[in-house]
Amino acid sequence: MNTEPKPIYGDGNPETHPLTWRLSKQEHVRSADDYETLEGYAGFKKAIGMQPKEVLEVIKAATVKGRGGAGFPAGIKWSLMAPNDGGPRYLICNADEMEPGTFKDRLLMEKLPHQLIEGMLIAGYTLEATQGYIFIRGEYIEAAQYLNEALEQIRAKGYLGENILGTGWNFDLHVHTGAGRYICGEETALINSLEGRRANPRTKPPFPQVAGAWGRPTIVNNVETYNNLPAIMLRGPEWYIGLSAGKSKDPGTKIYGASGKVKFPGLWELPFGTTAREVIEDHAGGMRDGLKLKAWLPGGASTDFLAAEHIDLPMDAESIMKAGSRLGTCLLMVVDETQCMVSATRNLEEFFARESCGWCTPCRDGLPWAVKALKALEDGTGKKEDIDHLQELTRKLWIGKTFCAHAPGAMEPLMGALKHFRGEFEAKVVNAAAQTSNVEQA
Repeated sequence: MNTEPKPIYGDGNPETHPLTWRLSKQEHVRSADDYETLEGYAGFKKAIGMQPKEVLEVIKAATVKGRGGAGFPAGIKWSLMAPNDGGPRYLICNADEMEPGTFKDRLLMEKLPHQLIEGMLIAGYTLEATQGYIFIRGEYIEAAQYLNEALEQIRAKGYLGENILGTGWNFDLHVHTGAGRYICGEETALINSLEGRRANPRTKPPFPQVAGAWGRPTIVNNVETYNNLPAIMLRGPEWYIGLSAGKSKDPGTKIYGASGKVKFPGLWELPFGTTAREVIEDHAGGMRDGLKLKAWLPGGASTDFLAAEHIDLPMDAESIMKAGSRLGTCLLMVVDETQCMVSATRNLEEFFARESCGWCTPCRDGLPWAVKALKALEDGTGKKEDIDHLQELTRKLWIGKTFCAHAPGAMEPLMGALKHFRGEFEAKVVNAAAQTSNVEQA
């Protein structure tokens, strides 16, 4: 275990840490001029010297997977965009980072705003987009400020606006601050909010690639996804795939993180396939003195709890899925042995119940019922039937039984907690029965 915090950028080598190496040179890179001295906008300039279809083939060959949690390949998503008919085409960055325990996008936007913008310029050119929006969580005030300043800087350089760098391509980018809804992490709810509507998910199909913002073809990707594009354009898909060679089938690096009662909560850029043990012990310094790991969430609040015995799992999509959870955002949330799993789960379910958009009955009514049952167990008034009811909810609020993925995501930590720590739930019922018996005898 390390005895002091490790930097996110490793040894600061652009060949091994494409997302964060610039932070080894400066604490932050918010000036366009500083960014350009560090290979900034070189990937974009290479891209606009190619045909859009050629750039798309590079991204597809690199197999860039979405970094928002779903992991869908960006190149395939882009290839499904409707053909250009001369009308508006939109590019959106999902920066509404409201997943509990996740804070990777905030760092990238606050310290490297131009890297996100360059990635969006590459994507915008490839997709022949006419307008772009960075839909950012309203609480990220500083990040929005730095992004707006960065956009003004590159407008002055001719990287935004009409006939960008003589290519004939017209494109502009705007920062849009959200009103604070977790459901905006779902791309169609985000689009509704951007249009000024209530942030409810839309029926699919049609998918946004065909009919998205204002009924026009639209692509939505995560902050970290766009941040990968500049380095891929400069160094090629073979280099990108090689970053995780021997560790994982998932290509590239990932910003991993750890929060909870570890010695050094933080973020680190590491190859896909890095084990959870490496993240927790080598980078986060292990658990705080006197504490032992009991459980952990692999990628934010909407993933299944795993037990301490799973700590040597590679942090990639296939390995985590086989263990019964989901990779999510790759920011681990640890639970120590002094924490009650019933209370930890109740805390998460309260968040999800509060953030339901209320559009469908199973989610709107089912999540509060889960909270009610967990609270009863937690305060000693629960019954065995409450545990059975919770188990039933994990089936009734699962994929295909609700309008969107919000409720299934909310069920994941509950499923994991019941699977690995059901004894803690049952002990609450035994304790409640013992207390009742003692009261009756008295």
